[in-house]
Amino acid sequence: MRTILTVFVALLSLSVTNAQTFTLDSNGRDKDYVNTILGRSKKVTDALNITGTEKGTEVLNIVANRYFELNDIYEERDSLKAAASKFTGDAKKQAQAFAESQKDSKLYRSHFAFDADLSLFLNAAEIETVKDVMTYNVVKVTYDAQCDMIPTLKEEEKAQILAWLKEAREFAIDAESSRKKHEAFGKYKGRINNYLSKRGYDLTKEREEWAKRVKARGGTL
Repeated sequence: MRTILTVFVALLSLSVTNAQTFTLDSNGRDKDYVNTILGRSKKVTDALNITGTEKGTEVLNIVANRYFELNDIYEERDSLKAAASKFTGDAKKQAQAFAESQKDSKLYRSHFAFDADLSLFLNAAEIETVKDVMTYNVVKVTYDAQCDMIPTLKEEEKAQILAWLKEAREFAIDAESSRKKHEAFGKYKGRINNYLSKRGYDLTKEREEWAKRVKARGGTL
């Protein structure tokens, strides 16, 4: 029994050690660019309060590598599209479509691999924090604003709004730039507005009344 327990503990220790093998994919990359990405990634570990720990280093590397990977994917797409510009007609369209399909395929694999890597060190709530930091906390900011603008929102309406914002975040986290990330949320904000209008809310009036309340408490929109 003692032998079995010893083997089990050894295997468990080995699996934990093997899990902590994420190294920074910085070889061949511009030093200033790497430092910029590390600074951006540190915001994640700061938010999780794990900066400077072994766990924090693993998460930092995972997040930074994700930024590197996204950059590589979009650079490859741009390169393929540039090559496609040499063609004309249907050949050009097919080459451009191939560039987009390659990008989408790699983004798909990268998206789920990112969650899987993070799950080795973080729980579900912590992974949400990672995604929020990487998408400028738009989910919380937008959700809080919606609830503040329309205090009479029903619980099921709040749940639907939050669900759509989190869905938007999944697209935003794959986007190539800050502008594209905000565009991903913008599409879902439009869906939310349509949903609330169909539920009978006069959004123009709600915004006007909201602006008055915010001004009364000394704030601005």
